[in-house]
Amino acid sequence: MSKLLPDVERFLADKKLAPTRFGEDALGDRHFVRQLREGRRVWPETEAKVRAFMTSYRPTERQEAA
Repeated sequence: MSKLLPDVERFLADKKLAPTRFGEDALGDRHFVRQLREGRRVWPETEAKVRAFMTSYRPTERQEAA
């Protein structure tokens, strides 16, 4: 089983990023994290996109000020 959800949860906490903002920015899907928490299965290609987003993430000035 993938450990994507714990990695996403840790990322959200570390970056103080809202789940809906994460989903929108990473995949264009505001419901992604909620659905992942509810057991959504993720294709390997989708997981790769999410992990690439987390690796390359740089907060905007507005997010840094929050």
